[in-house]
Amino acid sequence: MDNQKANLIKELISEKEVIEIIKELVEIPSYPGITSQETKVAEKIKSIFETEGIDVETQEVIEGRCNVIARIKGNDSGKNLLLTGHTDTVPPYDMEKACKLIEKDNKLYGRGTVDMKGPLACMIASMIAIKRSKIELKGDLIFAGVIDEEGSEGTIDLLKKELDIDSAIVGEPSDLEICVAHRGLEWLEFDFIGKTVHGGKQEEGINAIVKASNFIQRIEEEVIPKIYKKTHPIIGTSSMNYGTINGGTQPSTVAGNCKLKIDRRWVPKEDYKDVLKEYQDVLDDMYKKDDKFKCEMKVMKESVMRDGYVHEAMETDTNSEIVKISKNITDEIMDKDTKLTYFPAWTDGGLLSSYADIKTIVFAPGDLESAHSSKEFIDKNQVYPATVIYALIAIEYCS
Repeated sequence: MDNQKANLIKELISEKEVIEIIKELVEIPSYPGITSQETKVAEKIKSIFETEGIDVETQEVIEGRCNVIARIKGNDSGKNLLLTGHTDTVPPYDMEKACKLIEKDNKLYGRGTVDMKGPLACMIASMIAIKRSKIELKGDLIFAGVIDEEGSEGTIDLLKKELDIDSAIVGEPSDLEICVAHRGLEWLEFDFIGKTVHGGKQEEGINAIVKASNFIQRIEEEVIPKIYKKTHPIIGTSSMNYGTINGGTQPSTVAGNCKLKIDRRWVPKEDYKDVLKEYQDVLDDMYKKDDKFKCEMKVMKESVMRDGYVHEAMETDTNSEIVKISKNITDEIMDKDTKLTYFPAWTDGGLLSSYADIKTIVFAPGDLESAHSSKEFIDKNQVYPATVIYALIAIEYCS
């Protein structure tokens, strides 16, 4: 790490400035139900970049909802780096004063502080520091604040524009550990169809709950063992969770329907089609053996992405340049051996990595545990170091 450049970055951006950006972003609601949801946040980010003379624009993606894209142009002789994250948040739920930044005990509280307006502010501030430094980059440094974390419309829009990006940092909170992989994700639902009759005439009905139970037993015996045999050296195993099951209407009526919902996560190099086929093979065999068995498997509405995209896994070689540079700089700034690990949830990194072959890491300040909670916060002690780290990674990688 170049200590001279590190000191220069610290001279050109202050912790106070970074926290002020977090405050401004948190104060703008961007959760579902807000008109044009993320656009006011995008416009605020745009105005911050414009003030610093950084090229920036907002781009409508869907229904008045906008991404915001900024760029510090290099001289076209180096690699391009993307700093990215989503500008939407979950609703306030029971969080008091959710859209007000509150500082207490070295923690910054507010909706989106950790997920992920805080990390976005660090990325924004890092670009401001680089611009002020007048350091010439060889490659482009690009910032993308994207809409729609759940459906990833913002990131898919980026992919469709075919931006020339070599590596990316996704700002989901990783506690300043470097996440080089995560599982793929799909939510599936199974609708079992029976025949409703009065409980006194059970033999004339078809109990959908029983059919669902039979299916679960087959999954336990045949699919679960296969899932947990699939391993990854950093992530560990693939996984599956039975999330909900609902069926029937009352005790004295044979259940005519039953719905099972599951969460299936797979490690890199598993094929999505094979993931679905494991369940379909069981269903097909049950159809053959039981002419009263009826079930429809489908992807849950909440999990459906634009045609041609699914929540793919992410994996980046630990020997790749973005990983090595990020680790070396983080080690020095934080004065410790930074852990290379996996991210426990899904991120847009899965799309960048799988569909555009962009070397991607998940790296940001903050602990994911507090996200979505009534006590969401980001550790103030990580905010300024993260800003400096982002700037130094960009300077080294793009040069």
